[in-house]
Amino acid sequence: MLKFLLVFCACVYTVTAGKHDAYRSYSVHNVQVRDMSDLQLLQDLQLNLGVDIWEHGMGGVRDAVVMVSPEQARSFLEALDENGIAHSLHIADVAKSLEEHENDLASYRSSRQNRMIFNDYPRYAEVDAYMERIAATYPNLVTLVNAGPSFEGRDIKYLKISTTNFTDASKPIYFMDAMMHAREWVTTPVALYSIHRLLENRRPEDQDLLDDIDWIILPIVNPDGYEFSHTDDRLWRKTRSVNLNVSTECVGVDANRNFDIAFNTLGVSPNPCEETFPGPYAFSEVETAYIRDILFEYLPRIQLYNNIHSHGNYIFFGFGNRTLTPNAVHLHHVGSAMGAIMDTMKLFQARFYLVANSGIVLYPTSGTAQDYAQEIGVPFSYTLELPGYGYGFTVPPWFMAHMVKETWEGIAVSARLARIHYRRRFN
Repeated sequence: MLKFLLVFCACVYTVTAGKHDAYRSYSVHNVQVRDMSDLQLLQDLQLNLGVDIWEHGMGGVRDAVVMVSPEQARSFLEALDENGIAHSLHIADVAKSLEEHENDLASYRSSRQNRMIFNDYPRYAEVDAYMERIAATYPNLVTLVNAGPSFEGRDIKYLKISTTNFTDASKPIYFMDAMMHAREWVTTPVALYSIHRLLENRRPEDQDLLDDIDWIILPIVNPDGYEFSHTDDRLWRKTRSVNLNVSTECVGVDANRNFDIAFNTLGVSPNPCEETFPGPYAFSEVETAYIRDILFEYLPRIQLYNNIHSHGNYIFFGFGNRTLTPNAVHLHHVGSAMGAIMDTMKLFQARFYLVANSGIVLYPTSGTAQDYAQEIGVPFSYTLELPGYGYGFTVPPWFMAHMVKETWEGIAVSARLARIHYRRRFN
């Protein structure tokens, strides 16, 4: 029996190890960016060398985090040294780090018989079944909507949560989505926990959030990429669309560069094989087109759009070209309140939230969901970058119970403040 278990464990390790071999000897480096010129250098290295920027950092405030292949490493580090940019090794072997993460997940799951879906990293089918169950359990409050199929045919569903079946125009709508970038696994549990707190575990102090606000919650924007990140490539970011007129070798598009706002102008790569390829044209991806359609269907009433990402503890608002919106002060106010309440609950491994215009403090971007929603008329549009706790995209699952509760408090605060602004339109 012991021999069988040893053989079985060896086989499991072999499968797990082989799964991540594409990242063998890849390394991750902390880069101490000092100013915008350093950030621009990283952008240039991303375009010229194809390095993968996990976190862009903030000049003089936060380090950037960059993954490089063994072939890129020497040129990358020499470029940093030539420009006097300090750096340090964060992960020596990405493949080994990913293997350790999978082992942590297996250990965590085996020790918990009744794990909550939002305290783990559920697969697409689990999330789909959860939404189906919620809709069946709360038929007077919940409508399950199928926006349509993904490129590979997976239904992209979202919940409409309302005490008045979305018929009361005096109620603002809070629209949140998650998992636009496939490797950002921590985002979907936040959306699922929000559903849980509005319905299954609604507390007296939160009754106003259901009575006075309607909700649209879409937990997985990019199901094809998300499943691929489970089965083939843990660090996959893009969609999984195939366009042979664009490339016969590489697939997918950066969904958060695919929106029709200054499309294909800033913070993108023309190379279809790179992480920030925006696609051949705006809304080339069915997944981003569904977000567009939801925004327009409820545009007069959507008061706040929250596009949830990871990682870095940021709350961003537009525009990505470094210009400010007319209501930038109000955007900063609501965003700061959101960040402040989350900061009061943060774990010591997490950083404090920074609230700012995305283009000014980080790097210019185009074609983002945040900017698109703001441009077409959503008053409060944000990109929420969740904590990474020093683990990047592979946050251990035991952090999840705290993260989802902390983030929910930020969501609740932003919803109440957005509601106040919405009511002023009727007075």
